[in-house]
Amino acid sequence: MNRIVYSLFLYLLFPLVILYLAFRAIKSVDYRSRWSERFGFAKLTKTDVLIHSVSMGETLAAIPLIKQLMTAHPDYVFTVTTTSPTGSAEVTKAFGDTVQHCYLPFDFSYAIKRFLRQLQPKVCIIMETELWPNLVHFAEQQNVTLILANARLSQKSADKYAKKRRLAVPMLNKLNLITVQTKAEAERFITLGVTSQSIHVCGSLKFDLTIDPIKEQQANTLRAKWDRVNSPIWVAGSVHPGEFEAILSAHKQLLACFPNALLIMAPRHPEQFNLAAITITQSGLVLARRSMNDEVNSQTQVLLGDTMGELVMLYGTADQAFVGGTLINNGGHNPLEPAAMGLPVYVGPNHWDFAEITQLLADAGALICISSADELAQELQNKFTDSHMYQSASFAGLAVVEQNRGALLKQFTFINELIV
Repeated sequence: MNRIVYSLFLYLLFPLVILYLAFRAIKSVDYRSRWSERFGFAKLTKTDVLIHSVSMGETLAAIPLIKQLMTAHPDYVFTVTTTSPTGSAEVTKAFGDTVQHCYLPFDFSYAIKRFLRQLQPKVCIIMETELWPNLVHFAEQQNVTLILANARLSQKSADKYAKKRRLAVPMLNKLNLITVQTKAEAERFITLGVTSQSIHVCGSLKFDLTIDPIKEQQANTLRAKWDRVNSPIWVAGSVHPGEFEAILSAHKQLLACFPNALLIMAPRHPEQFNLAAITITQSGLVLARRSMNDEVNSQTQVLLGDTMGELVMLYGTADQAFVGGTLINNGGHNPLEPAAMGLPVYVGPNHWDFAEITQLLADAGALICISSADELAQELQNKFTDSHMYQSASFAGLAVVEQNRGALLKQFTFINELIV
């Protein structure tokens, strides 16, 4: 499939795109507005640097890089795009009106051409993996410098690109710079036909995360308020439907050994909050909801983290963490945040989006990959019972994060050379 066939195929899917947005709008109020932006009809002004990140995770990793670029180029106009409401909220929270912000249009030719005609960017920085053939093609036609930053390319994704070589390889070779997270990912790009001169291994921006001391203080205050200082507490963060039952099953097994244990379950998406609450209640466990400021007392068995932007703080209230999207066919979420808080970490087998980071943590002894609720329950019990085992995993996670810092400076240096 080449780009022209791809573009025609997209137009055939147009009715399904409308249905998709309508379906998301039913489930989440945040999808009910700003549809015009998704089809290239936002009112935008000319920009110097366009930066695109997908959702909340990519946006949070990109924020320090964007701030550093803005400091280096105070006279430049920056536009930051996302595709999800959660990513959009993080942009607004971090930058306010100091950047221009909208959703990136769907990759329809007319929408992308209109979008780029309005912006006329000099540089387009795409974060991690969000490559769209028409965006790259029409940006190159406008002589835009194209950068793929903090790039991830799992073997699974590389295999998909290889099957669509006529579409993928021309797109990849239009990129002026690719800053990749690991050597293995660099080799995958090269195997696909990307010239090695455009690729630089810099590490992951996610290692340069800084835990806000205010969040740490909030976590300590919250745990003290619960009067659960000596209770075993664990977080299941960024979990999805299809994982809820396994998480609750593991917690029931933990309660058999530690009757005062508390689970904090934080679904990945807001539209999943009510489903999670129903599932917890139907399981027979005593529920409190964070969004309703429910009291967490000695009888509470599960706290539902049904708020946005609090996951890192909630990790800080806990002793151990499971990272979701890994017991289902999803690809997983970032295990570094709980590791940076000193928590032993668990993931399921489907963690390919963070394969290298997961392997680093696992090799150091900070993370264990589990395959079932029973296995998760057993590992949690082991750490809650054996303080030496717990401390060893905790220190290992902190060490991995500290040893791998520095990606921000490396990526900024390479990218800044192309911003003139």
